[in-house]
Amino acid sequence: WELQDETMGTSHLTVDSLAPLSPNVSFCHPTDDDVDLEALVNDMNSSFESLYPQCSTQTEASPLLHNGQPHRAPPQSGSPLQPASPGHRVRRSQPMHILAVRRLQEEEQQLRTSSLPAIPNPFPELCSPTSSPVHSHGSLPQCQPSGKYIVKVFSEDGTGKVVEIPADMTARDLCQLLVYKSHCVDDNSWTLVEHHPLLGLDRCLEDHELVVQVQALMSSEGKFLFRKNYAKYEFFRNPLNFFPEQMVAWCQETNGSIPPSQLLQKFLNSSGCPEIQGFLYLKDVGRKSWKKLYVFLRRSGLYFSIKGMSKEPRHLQLLADLEDSNIFTVITGKKLHNAPTDFEFCIKPNKVRSDFKELRMMCAEDEQSRTCWMTAFRLLKYGILLYQNYKIPQQRKTLLSHFSTPMRSVSENSLVAMDFSGRIGRVIDNPVEAQSAALEEGHAWRKRSQRMNVLGSPGPLHPSSLSTVIHRTQLWFHGRITREESHKMIIQQGQVDGLFLLRDSQSNPKAFVLTMCHHQKIKHFQILPCEEDGQIFFSLDDGSTKFSDLIQLVEFYQLNRGVLPCKLKHPCTVVAL
Repeated sequence: WELQDETMGTSHLTVDSLAPLSPNVSFCHPTDDDVDLEALVNDMNSSFESLYPQCSTQTEASPLLHNGQPHRAPPQSGSPLQPASPGHRVRRSQPMHILAVRRLQEEEQQLRTSSLPAIPNPFPELCSPTSSPVHSHGSLPQCQPSGKYIVKVFSEDGTGKVVEIPADMTARDLCQLLVYKSHCVDDNSWTLVEHHPLLGLDRCLEDHELVVQVQALMSSEGKFLFRKNYAKYEFFRNPLNFFPEQMVAWCQETNGSIPPSQLLQKFLNSSGCPEIQGFLYLKDVGRKSWKKLYVFLRRSGLYFSIKGMSKEPRHLQLLADLEDSNIFTVITGKKLHNAPTDFEFCIKPNKVRSDFKELRMMCAEDEQSRTCWMTAFRLLKYGILLYQNYKIPQQRKTLLSHFSTPMRSVSENSLVAMDFSGRIGRVIDNPVEAQSAALEEGHAWRKRSQRMNVLGSPGPLHPSSLSTVIHRTQLWFHGRITREESHKMIIQQGQVDGLFLLRDSQSNPKAFVLTMCHHQKIKHFQILPCEEDGQIFFSLDDGSTKFSDLIQLVEFYQLNRGVLPCKLKHPCTVVAL
């Protein structure tokens, strides 16, 4: 061992097996507690050489690091240290600072990753940044909300359509999108229905509701249906048909009543306090039994009286809250809940998904009472929003009328009989002459239909004649459906006056049936074929008024009531998505 560069103030130790010991250097004799320095250095050097062989050759002749920094001392001319020969020099790496080791490891890792091919990300929309489809090394992917949601909508015949919608799309916007994609007639009667098959519940979404929020509260078996509902805003046009006088009263006064002219204003005005009252059958929670109780519907909630028809606060108990609940029509009440009547509805809290125990089941005496309860629930919950939803299509129609050509009014009072047989048309004032002109026009339709039949079949009685099959192309004709199925379709699409459909008769294979709704009651009229002069006609009144096909019959009763309780207004249609 030698001590060098004493004049520099620092000492450097080098190990040389051939260098003689200086008499000026003294050291202690090793004891049992001393560490074998040479063996420890050899072990360190061997480990570093195995990990970093290139670094060992580069730092072979470097002096020992002092506090992690290399010391470059100028060589002294009078130094007694002589360089050893290559054959006798011990090849040994020098100790390195730990930060330098980490830096070398990072550089080596970067060299390895850069030589490998980039792995494509199979889910680029779930990672950040969204513009890069490749995973970045050393960082975890971060999920980003895409802002688009997948919604599947079904039609009445079971067909479905998957659409991608934004988070802020309302039920009205989605209906207009489906109308556009399905090439339907946009008459502002299409609606989106929340359907729960296991619970047997249906509810029409309000136009302002967000579809994504409603879907988040639905159970796994719940789905959306796309259908017509003519009665959605019918109470704005005919409020007296929806709110019987005996069911509407002031909540402050027991025997008070609301004038018909101010009925809707009281419901829409938040300061007004109308209430709906009447008897309902209520199902006990967790039981199959039903009780008939007197119920009150107010802005604060739905209450029932525990003492007859008393309205005193101490006799009222809260049945359901309006804010966190929605009202549904029960479509399987008789079978599933053993309901006392067919006019069942329920109030379902938003937190409930598929639990029957949390549903508030109720039954009304008739359809008018059920419609009154459900319509009042919507009005008290949403208020002026419903009126705004009702006015938006009318405002849009008014806006579009300024850009379109004016059309002739087709109201009932503006229809008059005209004679165009001469050079100019004239109005027929004589009622007898007008009736004969109508009969002549009917014979002209029959002649045109007969000429078309000659092209399609050799005889008028042939089953493939045009007059017997042309109605099958119409949306209001539904073929061989049962009486119960026609009832279900009429109920689902609103039960407004003039809602109708045509179907094949089950009792007479040659006849047809007109099913229509009047005063929330469904009626059926049989259309019988009759033969005259070798040609088949169809009639509703035992041959008094005859039509060559069903299209003429429907068009006639859309303008004239005839033997029907009201005119045909709204066709019951089903569209495949």
